[in-house]
Amino acid sequence: MKTYHVVAAIIKQDNKIFATQRGYGDYKDGWEFPGGKIEPGETPEQALVREIQEELDMTICVERHVVDVAYDYPQFHLQMGCFLCSIAKGTPRLLEHEAAKWLTTKEIDSVDWLPADVLVVDALKQQRIV
Repeated sequence: MKTYHVVAAIIKQDNKIFATQRGYGDYKDGWEFPGGKIEPGETPEQALVREIQEELDMTICVERHVVDVAYDYPQFHLQMGCFLCSIAKGTPRLLEHEAAKWLTTKEIDSVDWLPADVLVVDALKQQRIV
């Protein structure tokens, strides 16, 4: 089974967390934390800054590592490093996703998270980030 090494941004602003809805692929319409694959030679933090610039046309500040998640989807194994981030410049502009929401602590379970991202939400709750 192929393994993908990816990073995800937990973008927090005004006590809300940013979630995006996939606009393509096998998991279209599922909700996730934005991010993507780590390219050769990149640190996870560099990959995250690049991916958010490409997907959301904004610059983030990667503040700290939150959790690593491993999940077996039917077609591949996912290794995802998740980092708490803030917006350094710009506002989110959806270039790849079909929708996005800022979720409060009470709203965090109101979207249909992809399976790996459910594990991230659980970690956020345990660490009292949401």
